[in-house]
Amino acid sequence: MNLSRRATTAAALTVLALGGTVAATAPASAATTKAAAASYNGACGTGYKVIDSTPVGNSGKVFLTWNESTGKNCAVTIRNTTGAKIHMEVTLRAINSGERATVDSGQYTSYAGPVYINGRGYCVAWGGAIGTASAGDSGHCS
Repeated sequence: MNLSRRATTAAALTVLALGGTVAATAPASAATTKAAAASYNGACGTGYKVIDSTPVGNSGKVFLTWNESTGKNCAVTIRNTTGAKIHMEVTLRAINSGERATVDSGQYTSYAGPVYINGRGYCVAWGGAIGTASAGDSGHCS
C-alpha cells in the first residue's frame, strides 16, 4: 500500500470514528422525550428468573418469573416511568388448580405486586393493568 493511500485510509477512518461519536451522542437528546420501556426490577426476590412479559399498553409491562427451587411463579406489573399514583394491578393464577388467583391492586407510583403462586405442575395465567390499559397472557407450564 502506498503512503498516500494509507493517509487517505487513516483520514477516512478518523472521520468515521468521529462521525460515529457524533451519531452516538445525537439520539440521546431525542431519547429523553420517549419513555423507556419497563424492565424487571427484581421485586420477586432471589432465585426468580423472568420467563415472560406482556406489554400493558404503552405504559409498562407485566413480568412473569419462575423459581425452580421453590416451584413458585411470581408476577409484577411495572410502569415505564415512575409518576403520580395511578391504579395498577397484577394477577397470577395456576390454571385448573382450584386455587383463586392472587391479586395486588391499588394506587401505586411504580409497580404493583409481587404476587406468588405454587406453579409446579400447572400452567399459569397472568395479567396486569396500569390506568385504563390492561393485558394478560397464559401458557407457561411446569
